[in-house]
This record gives sequence, structure tokens and C-alpha cells, in this order.
Amino acid sequence: MKKEIIVLLPVLGLPMLQAELSAKKVDKDRPNIVVILADDLGFGDVSINGSTTIKTPGFDRIAEEGLRFNQGYAASATSTPSRYSMLTGVYPWRANAQVLQGNAPLLIPTDCMTLPKMLKQVGYTTAVVGKWHLGLGDGNVNWNKSIAPGAKEVGFDYSFITAATNDRVPTVYVENGGVVNLDPNDPIEVSYRKNFIGEPTGKTRPDLLKLQPSHGHDNSITNGISRIGYMRGGKSALWVDENMADDFLAQAEKFVSENQKEPFFLYYALHQPHVPRIPHGRFVGKSGMGSRGDAILEADWCVAEFLNHLDSLGLAENTIVIFSSDNGPVLDDGYEDQAIELLGEHKPAGHLRGGKYSSYDAGTHVPFLVRWPAQIKGGRESEALIGQIDIMASLASLVGISIEKKDGEDQSKALFGKDRKKGRSELVLEATGKNIVLRQGEWIYIPPMVHAGYCVSPTEPGRMKTPQLFNIKEDAGQKHNLAKQNSVLVKQLHERLETYK
Repeated sequence: MKKEIIVLLPVLGLPMLQAELSAKKVDKDRPNIVVILADDLGFGDVSINGSTTIKTPGFDRIAEEGLRFNQGYAASATSTPSRYSMLTGVYPWRANAQVLQGNAPLLIPTDCMTLPKMLKQVGYTTAVVGKWHLGLGDGNVNWNKSIAPGAKEVGFDYSFITAATNDRVPTVYVENGGVVNLDPNDPIEVSYRKNFIGEPTGKTRPDLLKLQPSHGHDNSITNGISRIGYMRGGKSALWVDENMADDFLAQAEKFVSENQKEPFFLYYALHQPHVPRIPHGRFVGKSGMGSRGDAILEADWCVAEFLNHLDSLGLAENTIVIFSSDNGPVLDDGYEDQAIELLGEHKPAGHLRGGKYSSYDAGTHVPFLVRWPAQIKGGRESEALIGQIDIMASLASLVGISIEKKDGEDQSKALFGKDRKKGRSELVLEATGKNIVLRQGEWIYIPPMVHAGYCVSPTEPGRMKTPQLFNIKEDAGQKHNLAKQNSVLVKQLHERLETYK
């Protein structure tokens, strides 16, 4: 038995960590593993979670043939932090993981143990396709040369990604550290400080836009959409938003096809329904809820097609598929796309309160579905408390690797349906910045804080001067603050939360 000692250096104040991996002999019968992460998809945006206003048969199929979690959580109510935690098993606020600009340096230290690195220890081929948003390079990237460090240095054998989000520049794909279709005679320049001379912006040339910004998002224009940040050049490399879903799906399916004979791990990071919501014409108008609803239908189709691809290769039986979202829903997130006006009776957060950016439950309480036909009986529900932060430790247990305990827990019994009642005893959840709350059993404690505000509803408060306590089992919509009646419990939960810091 081979042993390897891996030392993880401090991550912005984290104590020195050591991890000892004991890797068993590679077993070709080990399950393939796919994590599909949607972007800004709410608990109520999935029809198997109760939505009657939108139908998502692709998402639903995972639960119908597997397990649906009613208490599944992202680590944060925003994108970069939750993705950081899913891949590292570390709470994002420990590493000061914040939403990154498009030219930010790589957030994950290259000597940090990650989910793909762990799986590589036992013979998995690894890939990431889709939204990255974890930084690239050292903070001074030359987009016209090989870009490093990046996805490769944190454990991915193959990568086909966007640098950040689809509303930030540079609006190009990066494959294995190089910009796709780049013409060396038309180099890319990127700045988040000032515009390049002579380049139009959404603010100065709104007449060039096919989608108007509602707040922010009025910098450089590509594909008729103004973004955050400034860029020029690279015209042959610019993505077409309407084709993005098809591009990512094709690369995900290609990776699976080319690596089907050995165990593989794929992190398939959807960009929908993040803004700008520009679905392919096949989906325009199909939801009746405008571009946000149409983008959800497009994402659902992508998942359905991907599952069909696994079927066609005979891989479905022994492939674990985990589906979730990086954070809760948001309606107006910077563009005038009528997400609020055309919402109708649809409730993106379902029966929960809050949404993206929020300390309320819907900020992090997200769809969480798992399918593994060889081991999980289909059509079951689970009330077990589990987080995306637990995926790494749980899969380590599955494939027989011993790793240093971080914040993520081995919840493999819950993840694969052996424990459908309890799961975690408690979980720390992040709103925005370093604002954190504590979920302990059926209680959620929110300390006084200032956070980003309106989320799904403009009426949600941005400043909380007094503590809040909710019994999530009896009051899932968090309508009744029980802090005053339970001052002793509030004190205990506050002290418990402080111990994490």
C-alpha cells in the first residue's frame, strides 16, 4: 500500500494542514463521478421540488432514478465561495473567498488538496467543463499566452472553461490554459480599472445593445451585451452567448466518450440561469416567464441530453451524478430581462425565504439530487442535512482514501441514501462577505449583520440589528423570529458560531 504525505500551506489565515492519503489499488469498476452545478438556480426552480409553473424533466430524472434531498446546502449564497468549498472541503470565509473579477488570480493554492486531486490518487481522469470563476494565473495574466496556474494545477486533467462569469470579461473560452480560437494578430487586452481608448461601452453606446443593463454591467460590449470590466481584441475568440450551452454540453459529452474505459470525474458547471440570460433560439419564449425561465429550460435540456449520452454509452448504471446549484435564485441581477415582470405565480425559492446574497435560507438551501443506479434505489427523498462541502470527504470514503479532516464531513451514508433522516448535526452557511449563520438541527441562527439586501424580493432587509432564530422544521419560510423567546438558545448558538471563527 502506497502512502503519500501532502502538506497544505496556510490559506489566508488557515492553520497548517496535513493530509495523509492511503490509496488503494486502482479499481476499474469504481463508479464514474459527475458533479453538475447550476448557476443561481433556486430550490423552487426544479419541478420535482414542487414547482408547478415550470417543468424540468431532465433535473427530475436524477431524483426519480435516485435521491432527492430536502435539506441540501451550498456553502455560500454567492458563486465563487460555494465553488471553492465544494472543491476543497473548506468553509469559504476561512479563506476570504469572495466573488472574483474576470482577471483575478487563482484562488485555490496549488498545493491544496482538492476533490479532483484526491480522485487522481486512485486513477480517475478528471475534467472541468463550464463556468470556472475561481481565478486564473497570478493576477497579471497575458491572455495571449499559456495561462497558469489554473484548473490543471488544482487537479483537472482537462478543462474547457470561462474565466469567470458570463457577465464579466474576458468573454472567451479557455481550454487547457489557452484561449480558444485566438488570432495572434488580434491580441486580447483586459482591464478592470479603465476602458481602452475608442472602445464603446454599454454606458456610452446603449444603441449597440440587444439587452440593456439595469444596474452595473455597462462596460465593454461583446455579442451585443455590455459586461463588467473592459476588454478589446480577440474577436475570433469571443463566445456567442446563444451557443454557450451547446458548446459546454459538447465538451462534456466528448470527455465522457473519450474516457469511458477508465474511471472518470467530471465537474460540469452550467452557466444558467446566471445573467445575462441569453438562451439559444430553440428555447426563447418556451417558459412563458421570459429569458430566466427559458434559460432554466435550456439547462434542463442540457442535463437530459447528458444523461441520455451516459445511457448511449452504457455508463449510467455505475456513474454517480450529483446535481445542485452554487447558490439560491435572483431575479434582477443587472439586466432588464423582465425576470420580475414575467414571473407570474412562479416561486424561484419555493417555500423558502430569501435568495442569492441572502442570509435567509434560500440563499444556500438549494436543489440537491443524487443518482447512482447501481447503489441507490430511485424515487426516494431524504431529510438528512448535507452540504456540497461534504462531497469531497464523502467521495474519499467511497473510493477508500483517508484525508485530513477539514470542514467537510464524511456524509457518504447520507449522500448515497443509507441515512435519510439525520446527516450532519450542524452546518455553517455564508451569506455575503464573512457574514455567516448556523444551521443546527432544526434551528437556524442569524446574528446581527449587514448583507447585500434584496435578493429575490426587494422587501428583504439588508441590515439586521438584532439576532434572528427560526425553527426551520416548523417554519420553513422563516416568518417567525423566535430569538426573544429563546434567549438561552440564542446565546448558545452564538457562542457555537464564534468557535468556528
